[in-house]
This record gives sequence, C-alpha cells and structure tokens, in this order.
Amino acid sequence: METVAQTPKYNLNEEQERKLILREYRSLLRSLKTKLKPGDKELLRVAFEMAAEAHKTMRRKSGEPYILHPLAVAKICVEEIGLGVRSTICALLHDTVEDTDISLEDIAREFGQEIARIVDGLTKISNVIDTNASQQAENFKKILLTLTDDPRVILIKLADRLHNMRTLESMKREKQLKIASETVYVYAPLAHRMGLYNIKTEMEDLAMKYMEPETYRDIAQKLAETKRERSKYINEFIRPIKEKLERWNFKFEVFGRPKSIHGISTKMKKKGVDFEEVYDLFAIRVILDSPADREKEDCWKVYSMITDEYTPSPERLRDWLSNPKSNGYEALHTTVMGPQGKWVEVQIRTKRMNEIAEKGLAAHWKYKEGTSDESRFDKWFQQIREVIGNNEADSIDFLQEFKTSFLAEEIYVYTPKGDVKMLPVDSTALDFAFSIHSAIGVKTIGAKVNHKLVPISHKLRSGDQIEIITSNKQKPSEDWLGFVVTAKARGRIKDALKEEKRKIADEGKYTVQRKLEGMGAALNQHNIEEIVQHYKLPSHLDLFYQVAIKNIDLKEIKDFKVVGENIEPPRPVKTVQEFKQEFNPAHGHNKKNDTELIIFGESSDKIVYNLANCCKPIPGDDVFGFVTTGKGLTIHRTSCPNATKLLSNYGHRVVKTKWAKNKEISFLTGLKIVGLDDVGVIHKITNLISGELRINISAFSLEAKEGLFEGNIKVFVHDREELETLVARLKELSGIESVERFDNEDIPA
Repeated sequence: METVAQTPKYNLNEEQERKLILREYRSLLRSLKTKLKPGDKELLRVAFEMAAEAHKTMRRKSGEPYILHPLAVAKICVEEIGLGVRSTICALLHDTVEDTDISLEDIAREFGQEIARIVDGLTKISNVIDTNASQQAENFKKILLTLTDDPRVILIKLADRLHNMRTLESMKREKQLKIASETVYVYAPLAHRMGLYNIKTEMEDLAMKYMEPETYRDIAQKLAETKRERSKYINEFIRPIKEKLERWNFKFEVFGRPKSIHGISTKMKKKGVDFEEVYDLFAIRVILDSPADREKEDCWKVYSMITDEYTPSPERLRDWLSNPKSNGYEALHTTVMGPQGKWVEVQIRTKRMNEIAEKGLAAHWKYKEGTSDESRFDKWFQQIREVIGNNEADSIDFLQEFKTSFLAEEIYVYTPKGDVKMLPVDSTALDFAFSIHSAIGVKTIGAKVNHKLVPISHKLRSGDQIEIITSNKQKPSEDWLGFVVTAKARGRIKDALKEEKRKIADEGKYTVQRKLEGMGAALNQHNIEEIVQHYKLPSHLDLFYQVAIKNIDLKEIKDFKVVGENIEPPRPVKTVQEFKQEFNPAHGHNKKNDTELIIFGESSDKIVYNLANCCKPIPGDDVFGFVTTGKGLTIHRTSCPNATKLLSNYGHRVVKTKWAKNKEISFLTGLKIVGLDDVGVIHKITNLISGELRINISAFSLEAKEGLFEGNIKVFVHDREELETLVARLKELSGIESVERFDNEDIPA
C-alpha cells in the first residue's frame, strides 16, 4: 500500500498507459500458462478488471498508474515464489479493501470465502508496523495466526514488500529509511524462514542500498571490478570437478555466483576485514538430476569427489541432508581450499532440493502432496500457534521474541529417548525443558547434557542429548529470563513470576492503604500514581510489591501532598507531533554538542539535540533524528546497531536530519589500529595525527603481543571527511595492518 503521488514523474499519455497495463497483464497470464485450468482465465480477468477499476484514479509516488503495483506483485508470486491462480487473484486484489470502495463482502461474493480470507489477512498486515505499540502487537499476532492458517498471506505480503523495495527510489528519504529498516527487521528474516533465500538476499541488499549507501556502492563497485578475475577463477576451480562428474555419468549443472552485498558487508564487520580479505566472496553450486531414491547417496558421492580434488575445512561441513532446516532446506555445504590458496564454499543439492531452496514453502507443498509426513513447517506453525495463544507481551517485546524464537537459525537436540527437538540457536537447557512441557520447565533445577551434569543456563549445541532434572520445591526467578531465548519459555516464566508477584503485592497494597488512611487520604488512582511516580516505578503492581518486600519505606511520604477524591487530572504528556511543532530558534541549541543540525520537518531551525552514545555520530555521517520520550531529539547514524529496531518499531518518531557545516566544533571519536610491533611505531602514528594533520588526541593506549600491537586512540575531529582522511593516511604508514572506527559507546580509554 502506498500514498498517492502529487506530481507524476514520468510522461505517458492515456493510450500508452492503457497499452502498458495490458502488456503487463498478458505477461502475467503467460507466466501462469502451465497452471491454468478451465474457467481460471475468466476469474483472473474479473479480478484484474475489478482491481484496475478500483485503483483507476490512483498513482504511485513515481507517477505510474497504481494498478501496475498489484500486477507486479502477482508476477513475483507466480515467477519467484511459485504460487498459483488463487494466490494471483489475491495479489491483484491485495490493496483494494484498504484503499478503495471494494469490501470483503464484494470479494467473497465474486471469488468465495477462501480468497476473501487471504485478502483480509493482507489488509491487516498493511496496518501492522505503522500503528502504535499495543495495536501493533495485536495486528502482528493476527498475521501470524493467518500465516499458520494459510501461509499464502505471508508469501503474498513478501512479494508486495519486495516490489515496494524495488521501487523505493521515488519515496522521501525518511520513508525509505523506515521501510528499509522494517524490511531487514521483520520481512527478510520471514522470507528466510519461508525458505525464500533469493528474496531474503535481495531484500537485505536493497535495504542496505538505502541505509548504508556508501558501503553498498563501494562493495558493488569492487564486485564489478573483480568480475572477470572471479569468472576466470571459478572456471579453473570447476574444470576438474566437471571432468569427474562426466566420467561417472552424472546429470548435473555447476555454476558459481557471488555472495550478496549485504552478506559480504556483514562478514567484513564481523571479522573486521577489508573487502579484499573476505575469503569466500562466491559460492560454487552443484545441482544434480537424481532420482528420489538416490538423492542422498549421489550428493555424498559428489562430496567425496570434490574433497578428493580439494582439501576441505573439517569444521565447515554442514549436513542438511540428514537434518533439513525447518524451512525445508536440504543441501550439503563444505568449504575447500581451491587453487591459489583461496577458500571456496561448495553447495551440493539435487534439482528437487534446489527448487525448495529457491521457492521455499510453495515448492515444499508441491513435493509434500500425497505424503502423510508431518513436515517441519507444520511443526513450526504449531509452535507459533501455541505461543500466540498465551502471549501477553507488548509489541516491541513480542516482535523481538518472535525474531529470536522463530526467525533465527535452529539447532537439533535429542530427548533421552532419542526424539528430535528443534530449538533456535543459543537455546539453553531451560529452553529445552519448557519445549517439553511448561510444568517441567517451572520445576527445572538442572540438566544432564550428553550424560554430564550442567546448570540450567548451559547453552545447547546441535546433536546434544538432554535429560532434565526437576524438583517440586523449585520456582522460577527473575534471572531465568536472562537464560532463555524461546518465546514459549519467556512467556511461561513471566506468567509464573507475575502470579508470584501478585500474591506478594497484595500484602504491600494493604500496607499502602493503611499508610494513606493514617494521613487522611484515600487509596485512589491519583494518589497511588503520585506515589508510583515519586519512586520512579513502572506500575502500581511494582509499588505494592516493593513495599511488601521492604525495598521501599513509606516514611518518606509523610511530607507528601496527598488529596482526597476531588483532584485535578494530571496534564497530558506531549505527543511526538507537538514536540516536532515546537522546534524553533528560540530554544537555542545544545552548547555541549554545539554543531548545527538542520531539521527538515515542520521547521528547519536549530534545535536542542543529543548525539547517541550507541553509534557516536559526527558531522558528515548519514544520520536520522529520533524523538525520545523526555529527552528531546537524539541523533543516530543510519548504520547504528540500533537503527533497524528504532526505525521499524517507532517510524512515527523519526525526523529527517542533515548536518550543517561548522568547522569550529570538534567531535570525539575512536579508532582501533592494528599493526606490526616495530621500533618507533607510536612516534609515527602520533607524529602523523598531531604533527602533520593537527588533530587533537584525547587518549591513546597500546598493547603489544607476539610481534603485533593493538592501539586504541580517541581523537577530536570536525567531521567525517577529516576522519576518513586520517584513516586513509594511517593505513598508508608502513606496518599498519588495519584502522577501524569504533561504533559503540565503549570507546576504549
């Protein structure tokens, strides 16, 4: 769903537009050719005409007729996800109920209840991330319930989001940041979990293009520059493998493809290396045409041939043949040492496995038809249903828990009887206990992992066999929440703690009531809220609980002004909108960070702001403003570790910001320098910084070990340009291995 554009940005007359729309519609029909049954063409025509008529006065931000969007979404559903006719009808109609006069009843009357139900699910999703917190949680749960009821809702929504990402260019900058963040935060992990690797990868790359444009352009350019060299290397690597496969009469395809830009960037950050040092920039894929009964055997044979030719890295073998991922993904992955001493990742799979890897859930169903096997998808849906049914968490917690519990990679562990349990990475023995049964979880005192006694916080690894030890005297405690990652465990622990807290809080409530009555005041809503605010507590329950466990002594409130029943209601807290409207020059600007920040919003004057500690922005960084409750405006870098969470969950609080030039103010930032521990290295570094570049050093610490040194240095710079010059000059010094900027608040002293 998108807003209507004010001014068209392209020039087609009415007749040309009509031809373009018909051309796209015919192209969609051609994509569906093999799936059309008698009567389908007529139904599709009705859906197309209904959508075209409903959207006829609407335009996208780029100026195109709006109907081109549903047509493009439908085409992605068919060609890239592998969905059929009914899903195509839903995709064509996905924005009609929300944006036009067409109702769900109209759709049900024309196409039946099933299609109306999917369109209803799609309409609900449109409102999810834009709304306020409590509403968002409810909507997100509705989506997930619809997903478990009919996963086509999510698949069509992913196609919708992918098309919006592909056409994000015509949106305003703050909208681009918000949509890109949501995509990385929720939709790309969902696509991954649905088994749609190509869509997940493209979403992440497109999001990075808008969130970290410089890094994106830099990696894209380097990939383009090294393309010929890579192709030559891939051919050299593949040649002996092809010969062996042909000798053994395998039917196969072999090709190499570069890793995604987002994937390369993540690896560079994680390993702290430059582009040139990312060793597996590409993966080689071997796809076999094997009969169903020989698939596993053939894959292992090919693995054996490849590892005869090239030495494998033993810890890099991933066997998803014996234990497919919960999204149905099956393959063998290994990393081998290729020619010229380069590591190369090789993926081995069959045609069937490849279709599941690319089309995910849709292909998985195709192969499942006619079998009674309960798939891992079905188990995953069942787990989601269970958690949603019992979850009361607020929106942000809920989204976060959903991500860690259901969108993370998983591990496989075993019960004492040998049954397999699937859990997210980083799960502990306590998560395992709750996955068996809540009644076991709350009584857990320890576990045996592979017959060795371990604490409940012990992190599990794939292949572990776990036996849980319980005691009837055990009760969950607050620190348990720090030991678990699954939503089910967190939900059950919170419920148990709340119940316990309520019992204790009842005694505290009685104490507060006696205290107030002794002062001649009533135990009413306002008086309790005054006391809660005085002690800076989050809720009434916390106040009563803290009083009961004697953490709070009510003696303090003897001088407290309390009132009876007739009270004036407290003044409302300012809304974000009011805050934005109050931006004006009269407020001056913060002397501490005295640089000028221009706000493009309701006003473009200087305002009070703080620089975020989590990413330490400096002038020249790509930034956004975030309105925080009670603290005014905080400036974050778009590449900040917290950016995706803030932008996707609180988009309405984001203010577009840009630095103004001000050469008089300096900003503290940190650099980590690694190099060879040589005589005079400190002198070289300090001479360059203080002497040549005249940059002030705030602190410098150095640690040498086994011929290498690691230095942490704090410097005052005016802007990003000056910092980049400093980094480039430091890298030119002989013996310097790497120079990196510190992103977080813990800039070492």
